[in-house]
Amino acid sequence: MYLFKRCFLLFLFLQLTLGLSPIQAQEHRVKTIVTTDGEIDDVDTFIRMLLYANEFKLEGLVYSSSMWHYRGDGKGTKFISKMPMTKEMYGEKTDLRWPGTNWIQELIQEYAKVYPNLIQHSVFYPSPEELMSLVRVGNIDFEGAMDKRTAGSEFIKEKLMSKDSEALFLQAWGGTNTIARALKSIEEDYTHAENWEAVKHFISSKAIIYTIMDQDDTYMNYISKKWPDIKVFYNAFQFGAFAYPWQRLVPKNQQKYFEGRFMGSQIINNHGPLLKKYYSYGDGQKQVGDPEHIHGDLNQIKNAQWGSFDQYAFISEGDTPAYLHLVDIGLDNFDHPSYGGWGGRFVQSAEVPSRYEDGELASDLNPETGKKDNYYPQTRWISAIQNDFAARADWCIVPFEVANHPPQVNVEEPTAILAKPGATVKLHFSSSDIDGDSIQHKVWNYTDLSTAKAEVKFDTTSAEITVGKTAVPNAEVHLIVEGTDTGTPPLTRYRRVVVKISE
Repeated sequence: MYLFKRCFLLFLFLQLTLGLSPIQAQEHRVKTIVTTDGEIDDVDTFIRMLLYANEFKLEGLVYSSSMWHYRGDGKGTKFISKMPMTKEMYGEKTDLRWPGTNWIQELIQEYAKVYPNLIQHSVFYPSPEELMSLVRVGNIDFEGAMDKRTAGSEFIKEKLMSKDSEALFLQAWGGTNTIARALKSIEEDYTHAENWEAVKHFISSKAIIYTIMDQDDTYMNYISKKWPDIKVFYNAFQFGAFAYPWQRLVPKNQQKYFEGRFMGSQIINNHGPLLKKYYSYGDGQKQVGDPEHIHGDLNQIKNAQWGSFDQYAFISEGDTPAYLHLVDIGLDNFDHPSYGGWGGRFVQSAEVPSRYEDGELASDLNPETGKKDNYYPQTRWISAIQNDFAARADWCIVPFEVANHPPQVNVEEPTAILAKPGATVKLHFSSSDIDGDSIQHKVWNYTDLSTAKAEVKFDTTSAEITVGKTAVPNAEVHLIVEGTDTGTPPLTRYRRVVVKISE
């Protein structure tokens, strides 16, 4: 075993020094903690996230509750939801559809079986042991529970209070209550200290919350009031494209990537034990603790509210946009949320500068309907996202030289360019591909973001962009240089160039 480890390390060293390394993650990986209520779509989100765990630095995996799922206190205490929808749906409950606190660990055990193959493709995949060390149980007794400190809330608190000032991206796949409890504990411990204002400023500049809807009232009633300067991405619409009603929201020409013919053959089946745990329509699986999970039996869902589905069709991954926002695909969306990317597009709130929202102000023109669409900032990327998922499914079972890996798009010019009205801007681009695949390029104007008109012409290696003569100072043209390789499945990456109109 010692000799094997020495040989393996030597192999990695040679790959790195000779430029033959497994595909690398972004140079700077964002630190992130996941809180989850264990909905079946959280399980599927979690499985896909494990295949992207080389792209960011996982700092915590925390069980939490929500308006849809809570454990109860074990004393028979009855609870009524504070959220109108679930209050009406469920009424008084002692517990609600609780999936337990073992499913994360069980999926990590399946990840351990494919980990030796995954690290052939990226040396940044965390070990199963490292992932296990990150699991904590947070506030799970009831929806919005934040009355007591828990192992999960204290873990988040410690990460927030650590001396490093790097951003900590907190994903709320369920309620924000365990995150809120961590912040409440910081407030309780430091509010009377001399350095309280400094502590509050430090935490507010470090924490970033990405929440999928309000799944309890703790953001509205605690975080937004006591910690108003914490940056929040509030995804109330766009996540729906990756959730249960996808047949209503995803353009027809993109839906094939969610249908069973694609999901079954390209991702779920014959791709190792981890992906076999992925929940899909008609797969025969049943989540313990959730009586509403009937999707595995097609006979029970013939008249389902969300549509008609074939076997292995996509059910939901409503929380996947949260971590896709962290994957560096060349669109610069992490530093500029309004730019848009695989995790959606968000516009800064006029009333609360720290809050970034989707909705009408962040909508894009859907070419299939010819209308503005609140979901299109997410659905426009579906084919690229799903093909990328399929490639990573392959990474679970095949060696590096057999699988496909994404290209890297390069633009010679700066990504921010000044130009006068009527000027012609030239771009020169190329792409590299570690697999040796050829790259097909296109250059397009993200017109939903661009505030100046521009004509775009391009060939295989260059583009000419002619800015409209009536463009006003400080207006912008957002150009996307897109490269798709010829591998199987085809993979796409980008480079964004913003042309700003000068005085």
